Amino acid sequence: VGVFLENARPDDLSWGLEFLSQEGGLILPANQFPDHRRKFVRWAVSYLEGIADREPQFGCFGLHEWAMVYRETAIRHTKTPLRLSPEGIAAIVESEVLCCTHFDAFRFFTPAAVPRNGLALTRETTDQFDQRGCVHVTMDLYRYAFKLSPWVSGELIADTFLLAWEARELDMRASPYDLRSFGLEPITIETVEGKDEYVKRQKELAAAAAPLRARLVGEYRRLLELLTAERSMS
Repeated sequence: VGVFLENARPDDLSWGLEFLSQEGGLILPANQFPDHRRKFVRWAVSYLEGIADREPQFGCFGLHEWAMVYRETAIRHTKTPLRLSPEGIAAIVESEVLCCTHFDAFRFFTPAAVPRNGLALTRETTDQFDQRGCVHVTMDLYRYAFKLSPWVSGELIADTFLLAWEARELDMRASPYDLRSFGLEPITIETVEGKDEYVKRQKELAAAAAPLRARLVGEYRRLLELLTAERSMS
């Protein structure tokens, strides 16, 4: 928003928004932002800042993926083999404490796994429990950047996407699925060494996510400032 796109033409852009034509290019004006989405922007700023302030947790070991297949015969990803037998997976889940804090992972837990989690998560409590140690929260930075496209920079969308890719790779390598055919060696979180490796990578991702989160909050806040200024002038 407010950035001059050199040599751009209306046919180059597919967002269905009215860009202002200026000599040699286009500008996206703040007054094109839909009124009904302003409430979301304000909520998202509070949500993202809450995550930045909340103490991170690094003891989940990626067990949410295990909880998604725990004592379940109808596995969603049937084309991908599991590393352990159903009995072996159940034994790992039952030997650990499930402490998932992310609703969009928790909602895929099997019925048997749901009561084993320390928190009964809901969509409404997302802004209370999401925390920056969670790999899914790191992946969500891409979601919150893309949700506001084209109102945030393309560079930020690309940077959050690349970090989400790294987080997803960790997520899958630590899962009970065998992904070696895709060139992904498992992180065996059922062992002490695997747990240590998972936490190390989890902390690295959380550290890489912090500046991207700050940039995202900055772009959300800039949009709110432009919208406020535009409204006061109208």
